[in-house]
Amino acid sequence: MKMLIDSQWVEASDGRWKDVINPGTGEVIDRVPLATLEDATRALEAAQRGKEAMRRTPAHVRSAILDRIADALTANLESLSRLLAAENGKPIRQTREEIGATIRIFRGFAEEAKRIMGRVVPMDAVPGQERHLAMTIRQPLGVVAAIVPFNYPVELYAHKAAPALAAGNAVITKPPSDCPLTLLKIAELMEEAGLPRAAHQVITGPGQLIGDFLARSPGIQMVTVTGSTQVGIRIAELAAKHLKRVHMELGGNDATIILEDADLEKAAEAVILGRLARGNGQICCAVKRIFVHASVYDRVAELLTAKAKALKVGDQLQEDTDVGPLINEAAAIQVEAVIRDAVKAGAVVKAGGTRQGAFITPTVLTHVPPSVELFREETFGPVAPLVAFDTVDQAVAMANDSPYGLQAAVFTRDISRAFDIAYRLEAGGVIVNWSSALRVESLPFGGIKMSGHGREGLHDTLDEMTEQKVILVHNALNVFDQQ
Repeated sequence: MKMLIDSQWVEASDGRWKDVINPGTGEVIDRVPLATLEDATRALEAAQRGKEAMRRTPAHVRSAILDRIADALTANLESLSRLLAAENGKPIRQTREEIGATIRIFRGFAEEAKRIMGRVVPMDAVPGQERHLAMTIRQPLGVVAAIVPFNYPVELYAHKAAPALAAGNAVITKPPSDCPLTLLKIAELMEEAGLPRAAHQVITGPGQLIGDFLARSPGIQMVTVTGSTQVGIRIAELAAKHLKRVHMELGGNDATIILEDADLEKAAEAVILGRLARGNGQICCAVKRIFVHASVYDRVAELLTAKAKALKVGDQLQEDTDVGPLINEAAAIQVEAVIRDAVKAGAVVKAGGTRQGAFITPTVLTHVPPSVELFREETFGPVAPLVAFDTVDQAVAMANDSPYGLQAAVFTRDISRAFDIAYRLEAGGVIVNWSSALRVESLPFGGIKMSGHGREGLHDTLDEMTEQKVILVHNALNVFDQQ
């Protein structure tokens, strides 16, 4: 497949390509251009024309375009789902859900495009300013660069591109190097939906080369990135040179606290789905650290072990597969290494713990020392580590003892305790009696601390992607002179 620059499908300027591999089989699915800085410069120059065209496109037209994109995604749902599963490794049932969420996001922002509203500010609230008339309006930033990760590439792309276009911006997208094909297919559908020329472009190429270029270029007004904390820091440093806006949703080491009065079956089910059987464990807000009250620790471990062993690992294109391959074999080798490190430090493998190629068998670990890397840093794979606690204060302190703060979860039948713990946990979101791996497009999503800043969601992203402008008409009124 070719990449999209200035509404044309092109190869790299130097003719180089990169193979896209099915991580489960090692089969080459397709290839994409390995973009150069010359290619990126062409895209950036085209985007300057694209942003002017988008700025002149009325809201109702932008809304209709996004609706047509959603229609096209719906018509192609099955083929897109199969392509995404093949290149990404997530089971086909989950990629269908991802495309479904993407359709909802585009439809949602089609509606929100018509609701970008300002306000009238009462100047008579300030002595001496009574005769003025003031209002605010929201206008597009210009060009938004969207840097998309591999784990949920289509859904997270939608959270960036749909609001940017809804707000009247042009978009340059850097898709994940390991799985860019589905986004390129979607870009074809978007071009057919009637976007202005160069309003939307997709550059395939080395992540750091293209990402750094977009972050440091003055022709970009905002960079929105989902990725590792290290990538976020790098982008922020480069973007600071031009004080461009940066939105970052970065790494997480999400804590789950299971109290002694919890519904243990439900808690175990949520951990399995939120850590082992969703996204192959590669979810930023997945269950990463599991704190269990000592009185129910053994029972929770027993439930998780049985449920983990029942999961089917295999071909992601088979309907009954629960866990597919990680994004590549190197990622699986890294997860295998931190499992071995934890075992050497005293952790006990209750289920899984093995690797075959890019596959990691769903793993449950007990007696995990909180000091090991698997527990201290984000582990991107199907691994559920358990640590016991005796008091709520101890559990909250351990959960907050992390540089990350994306999401968290707490299980209890006592709603007062649930709210108390939710208030005390240092995270962008807290889920009560379900997995932290929960994201709904109508809710604001994002983290604190080293998990980033800013919020994505139908009612939040548009504020991030527009500028607020004040318009004041001096001495427009005399009504307050009639006294």
